[in-house]
Amino acid sequence: MGLPNVGKSTLFNCVSSGKAQSANFPFCTIDPNVGSTNVPDKRLEVLTEICQPKRTIPATVEIVDIAGLVKGASKGEGLGNQFLANIRETDAILHVLRCFDDGNIVHVDGSVDPVRDKEVVDTELQIKDLETVENRIKKVEKQATTGGDKEAKKLLALLLRYREVLLQGKSCRTVVPENAEEEQMAHDLYLLTNKPVMYVCNVDEASAATGNAYVDAVRAAVADEQAEILVIAAKTEAEIAEIEEYEDRQMFLEEMGLEESGVVRLIQGAYRLLGLQTFFTAGADECRAWTIRVGDKAPRAAGVIHTDFERGFIRAEVIKYDDFVHYKTEAAVRAAGKMGIEGKDYVVQDGDIMHFLFNV
Repeated sequence: MGLPNVGKSTLFNCVSSGKAQSANFPFCTIDPNVGSTNVPDKRLEVLTEICQPKRTIPATVEIVDIAGLVKGASKGEGLGNQFLANIRETDAILHVLRCFDDGNIVHVDGSVDPVRDKEVVDTELQIKDLETVENRIKKVEKQATTGGDKEAKKLLALLLRYREVLLQGKSCRTVVPENAEEEQMAHDLYLLTNKPVMYVCNVDEASAATGNAYVDAVRAAVADEQAEILVIAAKTEAEIAEIEEYEDRQMFLEEMGLEESGVVRLIQGAYRLLGLQTFFTAGADECRAWTIRVGDKAPRAAGVIHTDFERGFIRAEVIKYDDFVHYKTEAAVRAAGKMGIEGKDYVVQDGDIMHFLFNV
């Protein structure tokens, strides 16, 4: 998301399999564009090389390109209410900021200033959240004070903390939940400024590897937010995406002083932002990357493959990625005593290669 004409749709087209309309005028994107894209992972390529499976299936992430937001969106300006509803349905925000000069591309506020742009968007989201919080306070206050409802009391305490930071012009994500119960309550409120955010600084080609003064200003402005910042040249990425040969693409990137494309870094960053990680299944039929949350235990991972696996979970056989790459086969790993037999309390690690035993 972001203001109009900052490069959102250009970037979306690079990242996703969808083709969003991108043009030099506000609201050229009206309905949200949704595209699913593979999560690049060199480990899956290595496993495919070793196992030579019939098929390889990467993990995917869904990206939504939402219409440009303008000042007054919280009051319904532009496509305000529709825009804000679209954000509410997502799990994390990639906030695109214009960090390049180009006289041919109009800026809705007449000049390039990514910090001001960020504040415009933040303010609109905060106003909408304050409205949501105030409405919920009215509903639960009576239950908490006169009804003696313990759950309502806890929710009210959290809502009051949110109201306090919003009135200070800060985002809800600056409020840290005190326990797992509060974390769940926070999640169920679906507050816009509580979603994890990555600031995507869209720069010119010359600044793709090093950033520029605009990026430095953004870094200083978000220093206390614990947010990720990604520097990307969307127009150049669009050109890279058109190159078919892998070697030619790599050569182009090297000339720009980059090891990998900004799109790859963006997708991997979004994956991290969502608190996700990957485990693998690997064999002659299929090598596949599966998505789970960081901290998930073995039965939950099994359930991602099939609900029966979780329901009838007995144990998991676990091979560390580096061991599999070293020994090349499951039999060799087993012979070397490097296969772990894990129970229900095993916390799955990123890159684990897993095989589940279950009985339903």
